[in-house]
Amino acid sequence: MGFLGLDDDGDNPVVVTGFKATRARKLAPAEREANRILAAGRTPVERGFAHLKNWRILTKLRTDHARATHLLRALLVLTNIEATTGN
Repeated sequence: MGFLGLDDDGDNPVVVTGFKATRARKLAPAEREANRILAAGRTPVERGFAHLKNWRILTKLRTDHARATHLLRALLVLTNIEATTGN
């Protein structure tokens, strides 16, 4: 339910987590809304990684990790554009 935020500060990464209900404690409406917003933000990213896995573009990637990060970000942007335009 959690993931690292997209901050460029490598020394202090931001961890974003959702709220979890228990049997004894139900979620407040604001907590449910926060979980919904978090899930909506995670969906395009998870879909992008699924596309990358299906394309198998990273199986033979032999480059510096910093360049791979830039490549991944560019591919996720393109995937997001593809998903929003519906092509």
